[in-house]
Amino acid sequence: MAKNTVQKSDYGAKSIQVLEGLDPVRKRPGMYIGGTSLEGLHHLVWEVVNNSIDEAMAGFGNDIIVRLLPDNVVEVVDFGRGIPVEIHPQTKKSTLETVLTVLHAGGKFGGGGYKVSGGLHGVGVSVVNALSEWTKVEVHREGKVWLQEFARGKSKGDVKPVGKSKRTGTTIIFKADSEIFPEIEYSWNKILDYLRYQAYLTKGIRITTEDWRSVATKADEYKVRRYGFYFDSGIISFVRFLNRNKTVKNETPFYIEKKVGDVAVEVSLQYADTFKEHLFAFANNIVNPEGGTHVTGFRMALTRVINDYAKKNGILKEKDGSFSSDDVLEGLTAVVSVKLPDPQFEGQTKAKLNNTEVRGAVSSATAEGLSDFFETHPQDARGIIEKCMLTARARLAARAAKDAVLRKGALDGMTLPGKLADCTTRDASKSEVYIVEGDSAGGSAKQGRDRMFQAILPLRGKLVNVEKTSLDKVVKSDTLKPIIIALGVGIGDTFDISKLRYNKVILMADADVDGSHIRTLLLTFFYRYYESLVSGGHIYIAQPPLYRLQKGKDVRYAYNDDEKARVVEEMKKIAEAKATARADKKGKAAEVVEPASEGEENAEGEGSTAGEEKVAGINIQRYKGLGEMNPEQLWETTMNPENRVMLQVSIEDAEEADRIFDVLMGNDVEPRRRFIQTHAKTVKNLDV
Repeated sequence: MAKNTVQKSDYGAKSIQVLEGLDPVRKRPGMYIGGTSLEGLHHLVWEVVNNSIDEAMAGFGNDIIVRLLPDNVVEVVDFGRGIPVEIHPQTKKSTLETVLTVLHAGGKFGGGGYKVSGGLHGVGVSVVNALSEWTKVEVHREGKVWLQEFARGKSKGDVKPVGKSKRTGTTIIFKADSEIFPEIEYSWNKILDYLRYQAYLTKGIRITTEDWRSVATKADEYKVRRYGFYFDSGIISFVRFLNRNKTVKNETPFYIEKKVGDVAVEVSLQYADTFKEHLFAFANNIVNPEGGTHVTGFRMALTRVINDYAKKNGILKEKDGSFSSDDVLEGLTAVVSVKLPDPQFEGQTKAKLNNTEVRGAVSSATAEGLSDFFETHPQDARGIIEKCMLTARARLAARAAKDAVLRKGALDGMTLPGKLADCTTRDASKSEVYIVEGDSAGGSAKQGRDRMFQAILPLRGKLVNVEKTSLDKVVKSDTLKPIIIALGVGIGDTFDISKLRYNKVILMADADVDGSHIRTLLLTFFYRYYESLVSGGHIYIAQPPLYRLQKGKDVRYAYNDDEKARVVEEMKKIAEAKATARADKKGKAAEVVEPASEGEENAEGEGSTAGEEKVAGINIQRYKGLGEMNPEQLWETTMNPENRVMLQVSIEDAEEADRIFDVLMGNDVEPRRRFIQTHAKTVKNLDV
């Protein structure tokens, strides 16, 4: 019988680490900015800008300047009141140093500094300071310019006056710490998009952005990129911007601005001739990608008011029932913005608003305003309701089609598509399905795969452009229907991600124009009807090689022309080194064979075969399609998890992604023509 033994342990008081000051931020940055990726890096900029926005919302300073300086330095200038510099009664340090070095220190905790603020936790600027190699803060206040400098969150000295000033405001300059962030590269477009949103959400504020990164001296100032944002109409302009290339159902966007208790509500909406909802939610100018109570209140009011008006005016008959929430959301473009004294979010990144009182405030303000809008704009009201009726009819038709197509057996995997070569495992977390272009490539993929975890679904027939069709036609499509059944998650209102049969859905098409077109059609389908699969990281794009290079027994693959050139040089050097070694071994003078020119025969007299070229005795085969690869090559290069290269599809900017899909795949030809003309010269590997 085994005896109980007490193991000696070093676990004691010394094992407990106490992190002081800003050390917790440097130890666990993900808790404060969501991570150390490029997203987290940009979050530093948002934190500083949000403080300046808070000043503007409080009525102090309408101008903000954001500068990207050389050496990855960021400067944010505002013209607000300026951070106080007097000694703080609790910390006995200057208030400026307290704000920059103490977590949860700020004017946003009921001390009267701000009635409305996006900074809930009071950690924003102190986190930026902690995660920066150095930070400089310049305060214009009380007729003086005050300066204090910091290094990795710690003060380098007391705040001191360095000059006189006739204005007020704060300038924060920081350099993100390379010890924290593996990659430091600010995206000009990402910053522009964020600041544009902020300008839309705060009427009358002017935000100027400057990119000085390519400027070496003051004489090169002409190279500075500058953008300015200023919108008198606020979120009405935002909605018009989002629908700029779409056919709208109500020419006049709906808008309501109302104070309900302590909650200020702003809502604007417009319907477009599209199949997707675009709803942007903000609380105190902070974007809430996961929505929250304000979104719930808005949707409740929208559904109720549209149903009431449609029935009251005889547009919707009793026998027709009522519009569902899905019916009134299709084609909707809306911005819901609330400002409140004490916002409660989920997490420091503020993805979701939790204040319960906001739901009722937004619901009552939206219902009252939208009812008045419908009475005063009957033509716009009819356009909106007709759009909802079309959606409802399509929903009923789609349900009938799905009842016929997605039987219970199909969803359970008992009636799978005949073309599908399924995998052996039933563990969805380990399985993957290749959606392959063409029967020829599908045949090679079926022979070359690992049957245990890899399924193959060849595409057959013409793919439907889902951007131009409705759900009922999608589920009837002979090409898309097998994909819907194979995935097992349903579609539309029957979607259930827990039933996903494959953890990875891999699109595999030829590396030519036709293959790109097929990938675009498939990506449009997944983005429009399976967005959660995309955002969840389940969609991948296989990267088959363009070239196979062989010299003797040395076989390599290249995925583009640049890589091909590099591999050719490497193989030439290896061949030359081997030739030198052989010559030395024989005791002769090293004799290096001159490389043969392109198309010449090598030393052994071997010429290039059809479809190949020869460079320095290296046979180079260019694959025109997946069907040209035998099963072993396809497995080795594109399907073997140890060797393959795949691109994971993600959504970094939902609004921009939606715009691109609309431009490339929508009904309007002119934006697509402009896009092609703009980007035609940047296309590589174009097969004509």
